[in-house]
Amino acid sequence: MTGPHEYPPAPRTELTERLHGHLVADPYRTLEDPQDPRTAAWSAAQDELYRRARSGWPMRAVLGKRVRDLLDTGAVSVPQVHGARHFHTRRLPGEDRPSLVVTEDGTTRTLFDPAALDPAGGTVLDEWSAAPDGSRVAVQSSTGGTEDSVLRVLDTATGELLSGPIDRLRRSTVAWLPDATAFYYVRRLPPELHPGEERYHRRVWLHRVGTDPAEDVLVFGDGRAADQYYAVDLDGPLLTVTATAGASPRTDVWLADLTAGSPERPVLRPVQEGVDARTIPCPRGGVLYLRTHRSAPRGRVEVAEGELRRVLVAQDPEAVLEDFAVLDGPGLERPLALVVRTRHAIGEIAVHDLATGERVGEVALPGSGTVTGLRVRREPGHEAWFGYTDHVTPTQVLRHDARTGRTTLWAAPAGAPDTAVRTSRIVYRSHDGTPVRMFVISPAGRPDRPRPTLLSGYGGFGASVLPGYAAQAVAWAEAGGVYAFACLRGGGEEGEEWHRAGRRERKQNTFDDLDAAADALVAGGWADPGRLGLVGSSNGGLTVAAAFTQHPEKYAAVVCAAPLLDMVRYERSGMGRSWRDEYGSAEDPAGLATLLGYSPYHRVRPGVRYPAVLFGVADGDTRVDPLHARKMCAALQHDSAGAGPVLLRQESGVGHGVRGTASTAGLFTDVLAFLADRLGLDG
Repeated sequence: MTGPHEYPPAPRTELTERLHGHLVADPYRTLEDPQDPRTAAWSAAQDELYRRARSGWPMRAVLGKRVRDLLDTGAVSVPQVHGARHFHTRRLPGEDRPSLVVTEDGTTRTLFDPAALDPAGGTVLDEWSAAPDGSRVAVQSSTGGTEDSVLRVLDTATGELLSGPIDRLRRSTVAWLPDATAFYYVRRLPPELHPGEERYHRRVWLHRVGTDPAEDVLVFGDGRAADQYYAVDLDGPLLTVTATAGASPRTDVWLADLTAGSPERPVLRPVQEGVDARTIPCPRGGVLYLRTHRSAPRGRVEVAEGELRRVLVAQDPEAVLEDFAVLDGPGLERPLALVVRTRHAIGEIAVHDLATGERVGEVALPGSGTVTGLRVRREPGHEAWFGYTDHVTPTQVLRHDARTGRTTLWAAPAGAPDTAVRTSRIVYRSHDGTPVRMFVISPAGRPDRPRPTLLSGYGGFGASVLPGYAAQAVAWAEAGGVYAFACLRGGGEEGEEWHRAGRRERKQNTFDDLDAAADALVAGGWADPGRLGLVGSSNGGLTVAAAFTQHPEKYAAVVCAAPLLDMVRYERSGMGRSWRDEYGSAEDPAGLATLLGYSPYHRVRPGVRYPAVLFGVADGDTRVDPLHARKMCAALQHDSAGAGPVLLRQESGVGHGVRGTASTAGLFTDVLAFLADRLGLDG
């Protein structure tokens, strides 16, 4: 150890392997195994080190209280509407996790409360889907953060368990038959068929309500490649099945008319196979609509007519297609289509004529934010429900009536917060001249000057960084700092071309975009160059780790949560194998060269003054194994000559995805308190 801190000794070896002509060192491979006694002892010592460090962060109590207040607003989701019944989730202030409720005739009843199922607090609601007549609902929940869901079918009127639990799911889509007696869903094969790889072997099944899941009928997927994610949808007689290989931007789509075959033996014919484009089928009223990037990297809407496909809503030259829904109920002058787009990461809803595709209007939004969860009735209707959020507004649900053109508030969280921040949008140039957009949250009513600044980015998998309620950013800015979100290449903010410009051999563009964002914040007078920090999680954890290992002198502190860091071996753990299409594979010589060129774990060098780093991991994370953070933490503790510290925050009973309000508040509090301590934020 060359830095000023005394760190617990890690099990270290001189392991070096020759891979495709490269000598690759891996001195901390022992830490990949959490069951190894040396790993367990080291982890326990890291917990104690972290507890001691945390006790000395002076802003922790103040930031923690504000974060808890900002998160304790409650929450409400966009409803699934079936007749008079509105199915949605609700979390009241003071509650830790949302419950599934049904609102009918002005009365709201709880159908599924994860706290009632698991008073210990480890269970979360993952997904739900109501039957077409609203008489029953399929509910999926998981425990311990694993995202391994079990499905139960509940009677809407009584709450009685009608089927299940059915295990081996992972937030499956559910497609109900019109008579609500059965549904299609996606389930993994039993582990005994593919030991150690069972989460990669999924199939589409038909389950009849009230029967043993062991009797479910295999409908689709047998004989196909293992690494397939399936989705199902059904409207009237039209069943669609969509298959995506891992993180690939390519999808295959099949269609069956159930009037031409039994539910157990649907005659599925290909609509799209082997095409390098994302496509999402949207069956409605006997017509198959398609949201697709085929020949349209920003997306367009097509109509599948037999073997032909007709463009209904053309690609917008600047805005990215996000969602699509049909309004076709009585009382309308003509059937309409609602088209949700993001224009440079800001949401909008356009109204189009369903027959011609002509744009005939728009739906007004409360501000410059994000539209979420557009839904309409399964039966013909004139109403649409959608969510709206921005950086200071928790998601509220709006109802649009296409007969009158009016949009009204349907539901909002019970505790709307008052905030004292402002949001700015800026455009900066990356190192190769590409314009990149960034949202900057800063204190309202205070003079502009360089402040302790946090920069966050994701830049992967075509996932967009869009305005959304950000309690952590609001708390930081109210305390006197600046918090920025950069829309990096690799994401989807500018369409599929933007995604592909930041993946595989072009991944360095993502890191350059983040590095240029840091320069822009300093040049623009937002950031104090000596008090600049990075925050990222998951693929964003990889992004910020690559940034600080490539330019350690630029950053004073970094938080790296649930990160990918050993890119030479990322395919061997968690869900890494399914991400080869995004990152490339170390089994390929060219792929290894690219991965090794930016792999943060392999870029750590002795004697370099790296910034202070806090790694965050959770033992229930089934996507990104905590081994990445353990190995990188050990490497930095051994080699960094910086002032430090390098710390590891380990959580139990949570995972990579949905978590309760209390654990979210705890995580945000520790992250902000660590950064405030290192960057000199004092309120």
